[in-house]
Amino acid sequence: MYYDIIAATYTADYKLHLTFENGRSGVVDFLKFIKQGGVFAQLEDLDFFKKFTLNKELGVITWGGAVDVAPEIVYAEATREPLPRWMSETEKVRKTA
Repeated sequence: MYYDIIAATYTADYKLHLTFENGRSGVVDFLKFIKQGGVFAQLEDLDFFKKFTLNKELGVITWGGAVDVAPEIVYAEATREPLPRWMSETEKVRKTA
């Protein structure tokens, strides 16, 4: 299960402070996603990174309406809670393939 993001604030570098619908909040450093490359590489442009938007309908933050991070991952990063079991199992399968 994940919770919608209801507020997001830029803090510094590649970090955003996120608040979720269940009242939990925390800071996520998106640099680790940027280092993965692919679609996240464009977030390295700090001016672009700062132009994130909160899609209230989906409860996620996006950049340019096209780049986002899975809400379960963002919630786990912000709250330091483990990923949902189904995501952990998917990751195990991916690492053994």
